[in-house]
Amino acid sequence: MPKSWQKESVIVIAIALILVYALPFAINTFTLSILLIYGMLGLSLGLIWGFGGILCFGQTAFFGLGAYAYAISAINIGESTLPLIFSILVPAAFAALMGAMMFYGRLADVYLGVITLVVTLILFKFINSTASPIYVIGEARLGGYNGIPGFQTLNIPGRPDDYIWGDAFYYFCFAALVIVYLLVSWLLRSSFGRIAIGIRENDERMSLMGYDTRARKTVLFAIGAAIAGLAGGLFANWAEIVTPGLFSLGQSAEIIIWCIVGGLGTRLGPIIGAASLAYLKFLLGQQSMIDNTLIMGLILVLFVLFLPKGIVPAISDLWAASFGRRRKRLRKSRRGTRVISNG
Repeated sequence: MPKSWQKESVIVIAIALILVYALPFAINTFTLSILLIYGMLGLSLGLIWGFGGILCFGQTAFFGLGAYAYAISAINIGESTLPLIFSILVPAAFAALMGAMMFYGRLADVYLGVITLVVTLILFKFINSTASPIYVIGEARLGGYNGIPGFQTLNIPGRPDDYIWGDAFYYFCFAALVIVYLLVSWLLRSSFGRIAIGIRENDERMSLMGYDTRARKTVLFAIGAAIAGLAGGLFANWAEIVTPGLFSLGQSAEIIIWCIVGGLGTRLGPIIGAASLAYLKFLLGQQSMIDNTLIMGLILVLFVLFLPKGIVPAISDLWAASFGRRRKRLRKSRRGTRVISNG
């Protein structure tokens, strides 16, 4: 395990402990929980797009599959531990199968985006058309456009009557996001992560070096889907209902905007972009004078024109520039004092 990752983990956990207690003073924990869930969803796309070079227009497909997998299994099992695991495994398995067909089929990036978009549309149409009583999985009715309500929400493992909700659910979501962030950091620092970044830069060169780029892309795609599925399972617990709207194209577009605004190619950027824009959307939802879609589109245009790297890279560059100037001044002053002392 790299020492740099251990050092970063300590810093991340220390900052997280400060934020987890400080944020509720500004925003209620119910709203914070959904912002954390969206942050995890943004990170899932940021991983495969920013570090793997795989632009997926259908990340909501895995988000929705995770939510539905949780709801259906929770109704049949009556407890939340296995359903939450299923919310990770089902989207991961679906993405692994889908990714293998796409990457081993040598599809170009444009076609990858189109296929992921089409799969999301198919899932949306299918789930929407399951209102009939014949669409049942065990004891769970899919419900069509009405969705699936009334399932078992998150509970302490082995104790179905002890629910994790309110402030406890907020702490759980915060811990889950920190764990996922640290695991992503570890993955990117490993040989697998470095090779994935190399594939993003030059797929053909990495293939000529002997790496199976198709298999590695498939694995990375499945990991991103697993993270999105976990976010979907947590969303199901937060909303206490799952509907076909989870597969909507509007949600897919928003995730892409989150990554661009926050900073593509960074781990923190998609999280900040998702949380900030989702909270802005929440605030805009309290008024009816301006259309939310118009505001989101305007934000995207402004960032593409004036801040193309995103929030986190811009702050990082500003930080490096300011400290770089200070270091240069210190060096010059030290040289000056040496000259004076030698003279």
